[in-house]
Amino acid sequence: MIPSDPVLVARDDALVTLTLNAPERRNALSVAMRRALADALEEIEADRSVRVVILTGTGEHFCSGGDLAGMEVGSLAEGRERMRQTHRLVRLMVQARVPIIAAVEGWCAGAGISLACASDHVIAGEGARFVASFGKVGLLPDLGLLHTLPLRVGQGRARELLLFGETVDASRALAIGLVDRVVPAADALAAARQRAALLAAQAPLTLALTKAALAAGLEAALAREQDIQAALYLTPDHAEGKAAFLEKRPPRFSEGT
Repeated sequence: MIPSDPVLVARDDALVTLTLNAPERRNALSVAMRRALADALEEIEADRSVRVVILTGTGEHFCSGGDLAGMEVGSLAEGRERMRQTHRLVRLMVQARVPIIAAVEGWCAGAGISLACASDHVIAGEGARFVASFGKVGLLPDLGLLHTLPLRVGQGRARELLLFGETVDASRALAIGLVDRVVPAADALAAARQRAALLAAQAPLTLALTKAALAAGLEAALAREQDIQAALYLTPDHAEGKAAFLEKRPPRFSEGT
């Protein structure tokens, strides 16, 4: 691997660690990174000697969300194709035969929360911060988040997180079930390795079938997400939200729905 690879892959016996690798952009989830992550997961799915995956980020942050600078969609067909490719990644995470542990430090925002919730176990450093502010860029929560987040935190907490888009610290994330464990800052990856060893000792078929049962309902959620998000890409509010984000100013959205 070379430093510019969007996802770094490291193997340690039955454990594979996948590291999002764009630290200069807080590991924003670009199209190239999504594709590389999906490719790596596809290879892992075919390798029966892999028992556990850890997902983490290079540097001080897990993932700052989608790469808005590269989010150019000119038609409904393009939007649907973008979502189709994105859903390949979601399916490979949620429906994978191997359990996935997210080791979160720093920012876990937007698509970063989606990646964490598509994982099976989430460990956060004390300095981790979570925010799902899709409404500020005129988009639907995606990467399966409308399915995975309520399963983690319940409908009420999911509505609060998604509608208000407020930042949640690690202690609050633990209290509402967004994360499973909080450890000292910079210790999330080490803690994930310890938890991974416990999973690697479990019967792999049992884990795979348990995950398959828990994935029920994902396909219907992804189908709705593809239809709605593809349309939202073309709205004036998304254009304004993206411009405001890149220009570091408050958005000025249109009235009505």
